[in-house]
Amino acid sequence: MLGLRRRQFITLLGGAAVAWPLAARAQQPMPVIAFMSARSPEDSTHLVEAFRRGLGEDGFVEGRNVAIEFRWARGDYSRLPALAADLVSRQVAVIVAAGGEPSGLAARAATATIPIVFGIGGDPVALGLVESFNRPGGNATGVTLLTNLMEPKRLGLLRELAPGVPLIGVLLNPKFAPASRQLRQVEEAARSIYQRIMVANAGTDKELETAFAALTSERVGALLVTADPYFDTRREQIVTFAARQRLPAIYQFREYVVAGGLLSYGVSITDAYRNYGVYTARILKGAKPADLPVLQPTKFETVINLKTAKALGIKISDNLLSLADEVIE
Repeated sequence: MLGLRRRQFITLLGGAAVAWPLAARAQQPMPVIAFMSARSPEDSTHLVEAFRRGLGEDGFVEGRNVAIEFRWARGDYSRLPALAADLVSRQVAVIVAAGGEPSGLAARAATATIPIVFGIGGDPVALGLVESFNRPGGNATGVTLLTNLMEPKRLGLLRELAPGVPLIGVLLNPKFAPASRQLRQVEEAARSIYQRIMVANAGTDKELETAFAALTSERVGALLVTADPYFDTRREQIVTFAARQRLPAIYQFREYVVAGGLLSYGVSITDAYRNYGVYTARILKGAKPADLPVLQPTKFETVINLKTAKALGIKISDNLLSLADEVIE
């Protein structure tokens, strides 16, 4: 009897030894991802889903083994430093700085230790976010969509779309970090093809209305909307303005064309957000940002909305149609 009790005790003790570490692991808090964006949640639903897909490819599911805290600047870049500081104070595991350069720069200024996955449209080396594309060095890496560098190409496509237009309007946000480079490139491209342009600056809703009024007053014949997260948050207003003024317009992302815009040239932004998720998952599994090369797009796509073209009375040339990766009818 005594031996039986002894064996029972040993068995119970062994079971407890197995259960204790399991209980300890169960009580450990889930890692928290900080998702900070210069954009708005309303225009980013599909992008957040793409980010979650990227996380899921490596086994991370929100609410199951990882938590996500979202912060949105809604196009007001001045809010980003405070948002970044708040997230750093919460000791999150990773900061995803989405929605362009303002978000990435705010995150980088707030911490030199917490890993950062950025999503920008230009050169991260020139911005000081990384030391090089292949070996980022510090605590930040991510994806560049290179969309800020495509303004000359967009101007050329717009000129082909609306040949002979005497004046093309350029919508630009001077509060956007790459704005001076965008302006310089557009002006150089316009001079090279002898195209007159009129630049309308806007970084707030009041300025946007003023810009619309100026573009209307100057009777521009076409519109180039430069790459900028603030404009992405005001996509509906900009597309509506172009339609109301019967302006052929070109944008950076397919989403504008789906919303009724005429033409876009850029990369798939949903693919980029999926890659944010992939890199975030790799960091959660122990990878160091310093060792993860900055990802760059390999494909740029042209999207045309034929329904909008018909409404504007514009005939799309065979050459432009042959270049299109997607035609919305």
